Amino acid sequence: MATGISIAKVQRMDFFSVITSLSWLDALAVGLLLAAWGGLGAWIESDRVRHPSVTVLMSHYRRAWMDELVQREMRIFDATILTNLRQSTAFFASGAMLALGGLLTLISNSDQLLVVARDLTLEEETALMWQIKLLLTVGLLAQSVLRFVWSNRLFGYCAVMMAAIPNKPDDPHAASRAAKAAVINIRASYNFNRGMRAIYFSLGSLAWLFGPLPLLAATAIISYGIWSRDFASTSREVILTDDGEMP
Repeated sequence: MATGISIAKVQRMDFFSVITSLSWLDALAVGLLLAAWGGLGAWIESDRVRHPSVTVLMSHYRRAWMDELVQREMRIFDATILTNLRQSTAFFASGAMLALGGLLTLISNSDQLLVVARDLTLEEETALMWQIKLLLTVGLLAQSVLRFVWSNRLFGYCAVMMAAIPNKPDDPHAASRAAKAAVINIRASYNFNRGMRAIYFSLGSLAWLFGPLPLLAATAIISYGIWSRDFASTSREVILTDDGEMP
């Protein structure tokens, strides 16, 4: 029993010694990655900015979708769209869970980590250092799984609420239920996008294995890619085109 306690103490000492051995540049790189992840998410989802993102613009179309749903008698088309959305969230959730499981298996096998380090000519890195660095990727992947699962469930709620919308447009419950379904649909899409951003940054976090400077470079590249898709893409220009005009 005493031996087990002493081993645990040594492991904790090794963990904290490795943490304290990280440079200020490592801390800066990790901090900027997390700040970019959270800051971009808040910026993209904000509806109070002068130039709204594709995500915010699409929320208006989701509300319009539910308004049109009230007028339609046959709603097979709407059910098909929602089914495809749920399948997308399930696909990405499954993929993220597989990646997370593989990464946790790799972290638990220090010998395999050292083999990978040798293959990447990073022999000076200890297995514990790699494990600590990979924990950042694990955290981001875990966040993506949670977001995808919640998005899938919200789309399920939306399906039930859509089914509860009366087929008569003049029904007093039709408009209010359609508005509620639209809000749930929008929340589901926001969580899906959060899951995607977590995956993007989890891929970028792998650059930390090569050092803080590659991590800074990866953060900049991924941040620009995410920003450009929501604020400087051709799809955004098309969405902003007035109805009746050619994009």
